[in-house]
Amino acid sequence: MFFNGDPSTRKRVDLGGRSSKERDRQKLLEQTRLERNRRLWVKQQNAAALIIQKWFRGRKAVEAEHSRVREQFYGTYGKHCQNVDRHSFGPDSEFLRQLLFFFNAQNSDDFTILVETCRLILQNVRDSGDIVSLFASVNYSTKHALVDYRVKQLAFSCIWAIYQNRKQLKDQLVTVPGDSSLTATLLLEAVVLLIDPKLPWVCKVVSYLLQRNAFALFREIVLTGKENTRSDNSIRNASPLERILSLMIPHIGQHPCICPNIDPQYSFSSQMLTIPLLWRLFPSLKEVFATQGLSQHYIHQMTQCVRNVLPNDVSVECPGYACLLGNAVETAGAALSHANCSFEMAIDLAAVTTFLLEALPPIKSSSPEIRQSSTMDEDDMALPDEMEIVLNKDLEKQIAHAMHSRFLLQLTSVLFGEISMVSDSNHGLDDKEVTAIGAACAFLHVAFNTLPVERMMTVLAFRTELVQVLWNFMKQCNENKKWPSLPEQLSYLPGDVPGWLLPLAVFCPVYKYMLMLVGNEEFYEQEKPLSLKDVRCLIVILRQALWQLLWVNPVSHSNSVKLVKNTSAYNGNPVESIKQRVSLVASELLSQLQDWNNRQQFAPPSDFHADGVDDSFISQAIIDGTKANDIMKRAPFLVPFTTRVKIFNSQLLAIRQRQGSHGVFTRNRFRIRRDHILEDAYNQMSALSEEDLRGLIRVSFINEFGVEEAGIDGGGIFKDFMENITRAAFDVQYGLFKETSDHLLYPNPGSGMIHEQHLQFFHFLGTLLAKAMFEGILVDIPFATFFLSKLKQKYNYLNDLPSLDPELYRHLIFLKRYQGDISDLELYFVIVNNEYGEQTEEELLPGGRNQRVTNDNVIPFTHLVSNYRLNYQIRLQSSHFMRGFQQLIKKEWIDMFNEHELQLLISGSLDSLDIDDLRMHTNYAGGYSSEHFVIEMFWEVMKGFSLENQKKFLKFVTGCSRGPLLGFKYLEPLFCIQRAGGTASEEALDRLPTSATCMNLLKLPPYRSKEQLATKLLYSINADAGFDLS
Repeated sequence: MFFNGDPSTRKRVDLGGRSSKERDRQKLLEQTRLERNRRLWVKQQNAAALIIQKWFRGRKAVEAEHSRVREQFYGTYGKHCQNVDRHSFGPDSEFLRQLLFFFNAQNSDDFTILVETCRLILQNVRDSGDIVSLFASVNYSTKHALVDYRVKQLAFSCIWAIYQNRKQLKDQLVTVPGDSSLTATLLLEAVVLLIDPKLPWVCKVVSYLLQRNAFALFREIVLTGKENTRSDNSIRNASPLERILSLMIPHIGQHPCICPNIDPQYSFSSQMLTIPLLWRLFPSLKEVFATQGLSQHYIHQMTQCVRNVLPNDVSVECPGYACLLGNAVETAGAALSHANCSFEMAIDLAAVTTFLLEALPPIKSSSPEIRQSSTMDEDDMALPDEMEIVLNKDLEKQIAHAMHSRFLLQLTSVLFGEISMVSDSNHGLDDKEVTAIGAACAFLHVAFNTLPVERMMTVLAFRTELVQVLWNFMKQCNENKKWPSLPEQLSYLPGDVPGWLLPLAVFCPVYKYMLMLVGNEEFYEQEKPLSLKDVRCLIVILRQALWQLLWVNPVSHSNSVKLVKNTSAYNGNPVESIKQRVSLVASELLSQLQDWNNRQQFAPPSDFHADGVDDSFISQAIIDGTKANDIMKRAPFLVPFTTRVKIFNSQLLAIRQRQGSHGVFTRNRFRIRRDHILEDAYNQMSALSEEDLRGLIRVSFINEFGVEEAGIDGGGIFKDFMENITRAAFDVQYGLFKETSDHLLYPNPGSGMIHEQHLQFFHFLGTLLAKAMFEGILVDIPFATFFLSKLKQKYNYLNDLPSLDPELYRHLIFLKRYQGDISDLELYFVIVNNEYGEQTEEELLPGGRNQRVTNDNVIPFTHLVSNYRLNYQIRLQSSHFMRGFQQLIKKEWIDMFNEHELQLLISGSLDSLDIDDLRMHTNYAGGYSSEHFVIEMFWEVMKGFSLENQKKFLKFVTGCSRGPLLGFKYLEPLFCIQRAGGTASEEALDRLPTSATCMNLLKLPPYRSKEQLATKLLYSINADAGFDLS
């Protein structure tokens, strides 16, 4: 740069933020680090090369020594052992030492020598009968170390040789040989000979084989040979491989055996029991395994190996956990039936089966009678397509058959054997009782989600003490206000989960199943299976549990109320899963108990109601996604009936307003002939769309003279039309409906024989009833409870049968209680129909004509008969009625109510016709007031009327003979009495009372006496003159 006249030196500023010296230092350190790492890597490379070279030189030296000894062996004993005699196997001979040193299973010459050696051993033992002297000469005790070493090496070499050559020997591995000179047979028979339980070295040899993971080798051998095995049930002799396994599995370290414990990963349980359908291959091995001591040991061993140490699956259709489950449970029954079966074994078995079942995809029933009588929702057993796992059919059948009724009986008997059936809150719960209940509940909860539940339910409900045991447990916990935590290793749930979850998850479905098939006399009079006092206590427990799950700590329900049963659901979040399950089954059971209470009250209705329902709850209940709305879907009975009616009415009102139901213009006007009311209504209403049905309909009546009746329909004529048409359509004389002995209506099963278009009529009648409910019009039609359940798409059960066919019900109860052999009664799975003199016979299940009713299947038979009469026989009529009904009334709306409450929604209650309540909610016009003497006389006359005349009066002024469900406060508009006739002239007093039903208005002249008022009023309400009086 040029000199600018300034002699001072200016500082140089590095805009990089630090000095160049610092940058150079960092760069130097980084280069040093990289160089150090490079030198270390080169050093490691050199060290690794030295190790590899050393190993290679060692292996090369060993191979050379093997070759030298092999050549020496050939020179001494011959390439085909032609120079071998009995003395060659003794401790002083070099024969076995040299052979075991150079033997290579993949060398064909070595393999041939080993096979020939085994043949010679077998021949010598056959000739002399003494194998100990063959290997030890005269004195085994002095040479036992050498002899034991050679024998165990020889035994393992035989197994290893078969393992290495298993693909070439696949046809000889697991079959019973017809020719004893087969290669695999000679090797396996030699091993059988060497591990004979009588030999002094047997434990040392078996211990060595176990240490060398012999069961892992046997697994691969069996899987290879299994593919080429044809099942032949006629062959009963055990194959050599089966005999080896049968001799090895008793070595479990129990006296006199001295074998040590081995790694569970390579145990018999892990390696062999995970082979699909093992017992089908080795039936003799199954008998050995099923002995008491062995089963207990191996089941306990499974508790250690099932979680993380199972081998790779054989195939997608045969996962290891499923194979282990099938093989273990198939033999468990024999151990459980043993007189001294231990409580600990039952606990271990329950824990193992729980874990394995948890990973299993759901198994559907293969039994026709179970499928036909299924009472569970099929959706509950469905998996999403993307998660569906399909098991091998034979494996699935093995598991389903293994979990038979005897297994459940035996397991629960051992678990609950020492638990008292008498509830006593004073003595408390001991650890053993809590452990037993935790193990049983965990097992059954998972089993319900995986296995066909119907057969299990029959056994658990009617042949075990499960319900009584669980109830005593829950009752004590409730009385003591303390629920013990169930052991985490048994229940697979965290220890801080509420102790009532698992017991309720099992108790609710089993007790619910019992109630489906129990008779009314048993429940109410004999108080079985629980006393009515206990049932009231149960209602409180269920109510509190549901409120806790749905309101206090609600479970997530973003996708669906129903559970999806699959592996990830339980492994991912088992707590949420079981909470959802309990909320479902507890809700179903509490709903069922409410039905029993409606038939014959044993508990006040308030017992079913939660305490936290208030006005804010009602406002939330109509909003989707809120907790209150969820409760209305899952457990509406927690909410008082009147509150639910208000919610229902508000939903209807919102729909009517949205549809413009109160608009000025009416698109739909019906002209109805009174003497052809049903046909005219059917023809005109069937032509309406769903949107038109929600709108206003106005009616003009044509009398018998063809003249249109007086009166403008402001709503009252339509009410009269609805009441008349429902009375005509549901009349039993028309043939669409029949009456029970209690005069309750249900669809006529033979309606198709009377009306060709009967199903279209049922659709119309469903729409008609829905329109009445939609408009808030009460109609006096008493339906049978079992038919109303069809509107809710519910099944009916045995306890609903008395209302339809009391005699058939008595016969079925007789069969349930029959002490003798039911097969002697010559009953079959058929039922006889008799409609209008035409008799037909229907099978209750495929092949039912040839299937006799026995003591074992009488419960499904009673259920099938009930199902046929109450569900199947009227299925078409009910289905079409329901479709018509749901055009206007959504299923979710009526799901808020049980059948008894639904009848009240349809017809109201006689209690609602309360004259005092009507008086309190009446308006006055035209000079009348509540203190007017005419009004005073009027109410006195009304109170003096009979109930029938009161209903006629109500119909006269409102168009409906029943008042609003929640009282006259909710009548729209409120009832009004208007003065008619002006002054009290004679002409005015001769007039009759008239009405305007569209305004709920009574036009009442000012009569002078009570008698005159009563006479005129009675004449008007009984004149049946249509709307001409108006």
